[in-house]
Amino acid sequence: MRFSCYERNGNEGIGIWLGDELRGLESGMPGYPGSLDALLATGAELQATGKALSAAPVVPQTSIRFLPPLRHPSKILCVGLNYRAHSVETGLGAPDYPAVFARFPSSLIGHGSPLVKPTVSDQLDYEAELVAVIGRRCRGVTAAAALEYVAGYSMFNEASIRDYQLRTSQWTIGKNFDGTGAFGPALVTPDELPPGASGLGIRTRLNGRLVQDGNTADMVFGVASLVSMLSEVMTLEPGDIIVTGTPSGVGMSRKPPLYMKAGDVCEVEIDGIGTLRNPVIAA
Repeated sequence: MRFSCYERNGNEGIGIWLGDELRGLESGMPGYPGSLDALLATGAELQATGKALSAAPVVPQTSIRFLPPLRHPSKILCVGLNYRAHSVETGLGAPDYPAVFARFPSSLIGHGSPLVKPTVSDQLDYEAELVAVIGRRCRGVTAAAALEYVAGYSMFNEASIRDYQLRTSQWTIGKNFDGTGAFGPALVTPDELPPGASGLGIRTRLNGRLVQDGNTADMVFGVASLVSMLSEVMTLEPGDIIVTGTPSGVGMSRKPPLYMKAGDVCEVEIDGIGTLRNPVIAA
């Protein structure tokens, strides 16, 4: 099943995709089940929610604003250098342990909303990434059991402000500018994808030009390993998201560098999950 969250006329909605058709309900409507944040927090069965939504009215996509699938995760855990080819292009090499840093919900935007190039930098870079969404509280889970705790998968364009990222030994400051965390458009349940979403093509197009073309099989640490290793350290809560790293081809590593600018359109695509499209505007 494929769920999307949206806003229409000031009301938050949730829908399920049946082919290219979105069927959904909004807050205040009879049968509205709540947001994905709320559903995961209460342990609701997503399959039952999806079945109920399949009988909901069709939602014209021109009438809505897509929201991030999760708007209030307690943790956004991002993984750097997690594709072998990307670790080579940076010259840093593949890590022995996941390079983890934090994003915060204030940076999130949905499908179709603009990525914001800040006034203080011209180094706004694109990064296509697979997202794993935690569905059940977990602590100290094994890699063999870890995928049982994943509610679904989505996409991220982790737009990075490179000069700010590299000002410090930790990358957090360059990863949390407002309007730089594009997330969505859908949460796809695990039954729709290979285990751990492995073996999926992952691509970025900037103004129609293919600039990243990788495969999730190239990840150094797969989803199961990441969930297990992170849960050694902290309790992962329902709705937490793990942003699993980007393949090679980022703008920073190109000669000359290729950064996004106002007027550009960036698209992230992952096989079986969909396309996340965002224009770029100046702050």
